[in-house]
Amino acid sequence: MTAQRAAARSEAAAPTRAAPLPPAERGATVIPEKVVARIAARAAKEALAESTDTSGAAAQLAAPHASATVAGGSARLGLNMELPYPSDLVLASRGVQHYVSERVGHLTGMRVTEVTLAIERLVPADGAQRRRVQ
Repeated sequence: MTAQRAAARSEAAAPTRAAPLPPAERGATVIPEKVVARIAARAAKEALAESTDTSGAAAQLAAPHASATVAGGSARLGLNMELPYPSDLVLASRGVQHYVSERVGHLTGMRVTEVTLAIERLVPADGAQRRRVQ
């Protein structure tokens, strides 16, 4: 009888395993705005490195700063950055916006609705010298 009681006790003590919950009921992954902003800043730096023809100009650029607003699975991004000079500013800006939007969307799973750029400064390439207009 003692063997039967021990078996009954071990069965009672063993936890029962419930069926796993459906994915919609398990919870959600929340990515803070600060993390999304850091991803956006890194993506902007990658975009500038790819699009800049002169490596000297890319090395002189300050790291981009980003802000993010996240709501309902979508994100709005703001970037403050420098661009190399001379360059096609419109083409460079659109390239950065597109790359950042795609990269942040891919890494976070969020839909990026807006990427706003603020160009703080134009950085002359290595060969460019400062001259005064006379």
